[in-house]
Amino acid sequence: MPLRVVMMGTGQFALPTFRTLIDSPHDVAGLVTQPDRTGRGHHHHVNVMKETALEHGIDVFQPEKARAPESLDRLRGYAADVFVVAAYGQILSQELLDIPRFGAINLHASLLPKYRGAAPVHYAILNGETETGVTMFRIVRALDAGPILGVVRTEIGPQETSGELETRLADLSGPLTLEVLERLESGQAEAVPQDEAQVTLAPKMPKAMGQIDWQRSAEQIGWHIRAMQPWPMPFTFFTQEGRKPLRLLVLEGRTVPADEAEAVPGAETGQLADAHGKHLYVRTGDGIVEVIRLKPAGKREMVAAEFLRGHHLDASARFGPAPE
Repeated sequence: MPLRVVMMGTGQFALPTFRTLIDSPHDVAGLVTQPDRTGRGHHHHVNVMKETALEHGIDVFQPEKARAPESLDRLRGYAADVFVVAAYGQILSQELLDIPRFGAINLHASLLPKYRGAAPVHYAILNGETETGVTMFRIVRALDAGPILGVVRTEIGPQETSGELETRLADLSGPLTLEVLERLESGQAEAVPQDEAQVTLAPKMPKAMGQIDWQRSAEQIGWHIRAMQPWPMPFTFFTQEGRKPLRLLVLEGRTVPADEAEAVPGAETGQLADAHGKHLYVRTGDGIVEVIRLKPAGKREMVAAEFLRGHHLDASARFGPAPE
């Protein structure tokens, strides 16, 4: 028997699941999403969840505080069996969680209990994980700590960025949600407690975390470049005697094999080498990273060969922190 569902979500990560629910036999009674926001210059941010709901004639509710008494009354009016939550962006009170008979279930882009918090995809790549996934759990009044109702796993691609991986995980979330709803409806759902001894955290990343530390290993720097895209973006500063420091984004890199790295000149961390005007090498704490694509401040994205045509490198050329 189909369930009556309320979706609670705002960001792109929630959209594939919302569309899956709309196309399923379940009755989507409403969408609860964040209020409309206006950014700098009075630019209106498009809420893709809201647009999708309106296209399908689904009621939209945008409370400033979902836990407010008047909001709870509105939520009770949906008479939902379950609230499905993904990237909603508000803390949910216990009174709210108690409204539907099956409670509120949440999609999280990691294999819980690893990477609880706002940036699970980023930290998985940053730490060199080779596997991740999506976990569906029952929400409790602690951060991403509820019992697990379902999991889907996937390998992390060797060149996959956080943005690319999150898109794939969002697409995996819809089928997982339908599986969990089927088990809830049939009474066969098993809620497995998380192992608190295995908990790791993935807090929101500040912009400054995008700066590349060239003293780290070549492998770690490769993970960092991929993890920081599309936010907060991996960056460094190009410095050279006689030139003004230049901030630039490093969009793609390659860990150079040891036998190839032996031929690259320079011994200091961050030192740059130009190989035949085509390859841009950077010395790291333990080896060499080849920078393949980059974007200097105020200019378009370019490949290394284009950058090298405008910058003749000498022994003073470095990537590193901003000069004091």
